[in-house]
Amino acid sequence: MTDTDPKGTEPEIGFVRRIGQFQASAINMSQMVGVGPFITIPAMVLAFGGPQAVIGWVAGAILAFVDGLIWAELGASMPGAGGSYIYLREAFQYRTGRLMPFLFTWTAMLFIPLIMSTGVAGFVQYLTFLWPSMSSGQGDLVGLAMCLAVVALLWRRIESIGRLTTVLWAIMIISVACVIIASFTHFDASDAFTYPAHAFDFGSTKFWLGFASGLTIGIYDYLGYNTTSYMGAEIKNPGRVLPRSIIYAIFGIMCIYLLMQIGTLGVVNWHDMIDPNNPASRSVAAVVLQKAWGRTTADVITVLILITAFTSVFTGLLGGSRVPYDAARDKVFFKQFGRLHPKHRFPVLGLVAMGVITAAAFLVSRHLGNSQTHPPLTVLITFLTTTMVIVQSFAQIAAVTVLRRRQPRLRRPYRMWLYPLPSIVALIGWLTVYVFADKNNPGLHPIEGSIAWVVAGGIAFLVWAKVERTWPFGPKEIHEDFLNAPVDDGEPAAGGGQGRT
Repeated sequence: MTDTDPKGTEPEIGFVRRIGQFQASAINMSQMVGVGPFITIPAMVLAFGGPQAVIGWVAGAILAFVDGLIWAELGASMPGAGGSYIYLREAFQYRTGRLMPFLFTWTAMLFIPLIMSTGVAGFVQYLTFLWPSMSSGQGDLVGLAMCLAVVALLWRRIESIGRLTTVLWAIMIISVACVIIASFTHFDASDAFTYPAHAFDFGSTKFWLGFASGLTIGIYDYLGYNTTSYMGAEIKNPGRVLPRSIIYAIFGIMCIYLLMQIGTLGVVNWHDMIDPNNPASRSVAAVVLQKAWGRTTADVITVLILITAFTSVFTGLLGGSRVPYDAARDKVFFKQFGRLHPKHRFPVLGLVAMGVITAAAFLVSRHLGNSQTHPPLTVLITFLTTTMVIVQSFAQIAAVTVLRRRQPRLRRPYRMWLYPLPSIVALIGWLTVYVFADKNNPGLHPIEGSIAWVVAGGIAFLVWAKVERTWPFGPKEIHEDFLNAPVDDGEPAAGGGQGRT
């Protein structure tokens, strides 16, 4: 199938299905790891108050797994380029027109930069291992300089992003492998498995507050298991490959995270990880490497971790800046975001907006948080998860059921196991993350902030809909692009279809 350009003249060839099972699983895994585990291991220990922090990684994997089954069913039945944008449009268009894809794009404008700002925060954290005298103001300047450098590097035509991603993957694998090997060659079981009193007191409020905080950190570290859902139009045999890529990636990364968490606990005493004055609270992987193999090796691997952090922000903003562009081109977001740079052909407004929000979020987190109770990284993770949950997580859980009722004839090569149990478990997990956000962050009000952002998005939608004369000020456009569309793995995949009013 072919599509036409905006002027309706020259045909463009759609995406080609070339990504197989191994590639798809590797793509998910590379997006899941990044710099996350290097910066969140101390945060997980702080949340639980001891080595029982491994519970957080397992709980995060369970939530990622049941939520992944939702992505698997939606992605396998609607294997187009767009992920959540497509699923929410298809499910909720009958009653609310373009509202849900608009709100998804609106929230993505915030939670994608928030995710990127965690990479900036991680970069500054690990830089303190090489620059221990860095002041708070110097850290702010380093973070801002990093954001500016990323935007400057993206201010051009990108032709070698595939090679860059491969380099990132190799650096990440080397860094993770070195930390795990160093940990288990200098492992002390008494440190890793000696728990404080009442560590497993399931009847205490403190345990469940810690669990909710740990689950939030855990699911943040697993984010990326759904990456292939956004590339559905390029996946071979998506009904089989896409669900397996999600499941394989989650279990593979869970094993890596458990090895890293248990290994580091066996080298670095957990009390050091939660002491804000100890280097282990900021750059635990570097401390492990220094204890195991000496300062020189630790310095070298720390540089690799810094490269990983920088490149994760680079690739994240590269992809994230395209989200409002694609939505604007499909006429479900502000048309100003649909313009490309006249020479280098990248979305100017999307890149600038997300770059500015990333820098602002980094600075705000450093001044809202504090090293004792609300580390800046935890503040960022809390705000990004609460912002993401309402429109993406909750709405997609509902979308599975809505589509089963609205489009019962939709081709579903993969159906969620034990439906609707995974949806219910996912809902409970996301509610736990959301409901406990305020209690775990007194004074920050992440729930109120997320609701305010969505309400602001609703107001922005009404203004936009009035100008565009679409629902509720005009007719709805109903797209059922995938209802009767066969998947031909050998041909270019459809990028979209014609709507009807």
